[in-house]
Amino acid sequence: MTKFSTRQATIDDLDPLAELFDLYRIFYGQESDIDGARQFLFQRFEHHESVIFLVQDLEKNQYVGFTQLYPSFSSVSMQRSWILNDLYIRPEYRGIGLATSLLQSAENYALQTKAKGISLETAKSNERAQQIYQRSGYVTEEEFVHYYKRV
Repeated sequence: MTKFSTRQATIDDLDPLAELFDLYRIFYGQESDIDGARQFLFQRFEHHESVIFLVQDLEKNQYVGFTQLYPSFSSVSMQRSWILNDLYIRPEYRGIGLATSLLQSAENYALQTKAKGISLETAKSNERAQQIYQRSGYVTEEEFVHYYKRV
């Protein structure tokens, strides 16, 4: 039975994490850009702008998934919140609970940092991810209307 480890990433994980991040972007229709992925992630580490959790296949010594959280704040409640912006599992490792493990790591981190909660969004067509999020206790926001403007 394959064993997995889920932990917070460090700058030492940059190269294998950049490979996963590039695969994630390809999943969402972007061109491969491993150098751009590495630079983007380096900047997040350098400026302490995100928190990343990794899942590793210990038998193959290979990283197989990650999730990335960005900090946010609520002025009304005067509390921290986290935006779960990215979550990716290599296709050959899907369906065995690794996304749930990453979500649990994110939730534990939110609790440790006394956050109000975690928000996320996914493509309407990504029904598999929606099912995972719902099973993990995430609910569709109905109190607020979200807007976006491309600039």
